[in-house]
Amino acid sequence: MINNPKRKKDKYNPYTLDFVDCKYIVTFIDNKKNKNNVEVSQEVFNLFNKFELDDLSQMHKYERHIEHLDIYDNILNSKYTINQKSLEEEVEEKLLRDDLKNAFKNLSNVQKRRIKMYYFDEMKLKDIAEIEHCSIMSVKESIDSGIDKLRKSLKN
Repeated sequence: MINNPKRKKDKYNPYTLDFVDCKYIVTFIDNKKNKNNVEVSQEVFNLFNKFELDDLSQMHKYERHIEHLDIYDNILNSKYTINQKSLEEEVEEKLLRDDLKNAFKNLSNVQKRRIKMYYFDEMKLKDIAEIEHCSIMSVKESIDSGIDKLRKSLKN
């Protein structure tokens, strides 16, 4: 006898699988609410079983995602509407990024490298000075000078 565990079913799954007395049985309820048992081959039984397992897998995937719940509709809606930017804002940001890239090109290689390490790699002045084999003050002055150049370039 096949040990077919009782499975959670989708409301659209109208059949039940069973193995009784060496027979593969598919049980379903017809549109007149009559229970019907149909003997099928092992191949057909295995196909029904595969479809049922696939349905179960899909139900589990669906249940793991909270976005489908009604209570979260308002939260999701507010998430997406808050973060949406107008076309004008996106264009302004792109122009500002382009201006910043162009201003960054006008810095010396030393200033670019030190600003990158300090602001983007979040390194300390002391660590940068050790890497560059110079004093901390030299690194600080180089970064400050580079930032001033960027400010002046972006104001124009």
